[in-house]
Amino acid sequence: MSTAPQGAGAVFGDRLALAERYAELLATGGIERGLIGPREADRLWERHLLNSAVVSELVPVAARVLDVGSGAGLPGIPLAIARPDLQVELVEPLLRRTTWLEETVAELGLADAVVVTRGKVAVIGPRQVDVVTARAVAPLERLLPMCMPLLRPGGTLLAVKGEQAQAEVDAVHRQASKWRVSSLDVARCGRGVLAEETTVVVARRSG
Repeated sequence: MSTAPQGAGAVFGDRLALAERYAELLATGGIERGLIGPREADRLWERHLLNSAVVSELVPVAARVLDVGSGAGLPGIPLAIARPDLQVELVEPLLRRTTWLEETVAELGLADAVVVTRGKVAVIGPRQVDVVTARAVAPLERLLPMCMPLLRPGGTLLAVKGEQAQAEVDAVHRQASKWRVSSLDVARCGRGVLAEETTVVVARRSG
């Protein structure tokens, strides 16, 4: 397993040891139980922990965050470690994943800040959160109608995307208003921390 890079201290501060423990859990049980691929062990920090945690640059203070399709807890758990002011709900439909998430949250001592909910977004019931996060969940044309109803008016969806982020935005821009999207932009996070900054689509819900 790779060790924490120098920039990790700037992101996780005095909770770096907690991030290191999470990296260990991903590299062992996370791989053994199929939550991440075995080839990811050597790039956990750059590709997963830091890539997720730097999204906190876009999250307001003391926000309520809902992480849809959380999988191995990305980006929700790194956000909760980097930002102890946040309240984070990890939503994941698969039992084997939610079991691992519950064990991991308990192991990291994050139970006061992080809850795990098993279910699909469409059936978990209404929410009025400040921020919804999504990483490798679905294209925007599916993600926006799925996630915007979970936000309070003025809340934001932060969708971690790759090189095609702007193309996805352009493809849905004309129809975004029907999903109560007031603005749709592409942001980049982690300058000076990551060799390749994290690309995030930022969709704000209208009032």
